[in-house]
Amino acid sequence: MDAPEDSSHYFTDFTLAEIVDMETLFKELGDQSLLKDFCQTVASSFSCSVNRKGKSSITWKQVQGWFQGRLEKENQPKSKTVPSSPLQIVDLSNLGGGGSVRIPETVTCGGERLKGKASDVSDLAFEAKSARDDAWYDVASFMTYRYLRTGELEVRVRFSGFDNRHDEWVNVNTSVRERSIPVVPSECGRVKVGDLLLCFQEREDEALYCDAHVVNIKRGVHDHRSCNCVFFVRYEFDGTEEPLGVECICRRPEE
Repeated sequence: MDAPEDSSHYFTDFTLAEIVDMETLFKELGDQSLLKDFCQTVASSFSCSVNRKGKSSITWKQVQGWFQGRLEKENQPKSKTVPSSPLQIVDLSNLGGGGSVRIPETVTCGGERLKGKASDVSDLAFEAKSARDDAWYDVASFMTYRYLRTGELEVRVRFSGFDNRHDEWVNVNTSVRERSIPVVPSECGRVKVGDLLLCFQEREDEALYCDAHVVNIKRGVHDHRSCNCVFFVRYEFDGTEEPLGVECICRRPEE
């Protein structure tokens, strides 16, 4: 079963970064996302974003139209035979996909920057998990997106610092998220046992940023310029544990 012939107009007015946000909101709210007040809030947020500089503002009716189209797609009867191809692929290579977050110079460990991390990129707002190594990398741009017949949204990302040979299709719900924030010495007290962190894992043959949970913290005396605390973490992908300094950890943005 093909996508509705007029569905494309729900996407042309938005950047992919905005579509990613709306997809998350739709998954959480369903048909409640059609409410006028909610759509006005979303439209205002998008229109005030620095990502819209040089672009036209978004109206609440455009936002509501996107959610309406998404709801109609969700309610479409499933086909008895499921082809392997996606419902829809849309080229977004000419649209902006980043935000306006500068990578702090503290995103280093032992003087080494994570491979694939840009050293001077001012318009990154998302990170994506690679299926190749289960590590997270900054997103340089969103190239295309597609809806699968399961209703899931996938995006093809170009990782910062890599060329198109390393582009990947990733699931928006499980493998794309807002960028993690480097923990600076003055904020180490915000890290608690049980928190999910993005940690620099340095091994003999590779150095990656991977998800880990804090299992213990040894607090040290320090000031706002240096931190002697030790954070004991357990990596999600293999269950190994290791102690890390503050310069090797990034926290998740607060909800």
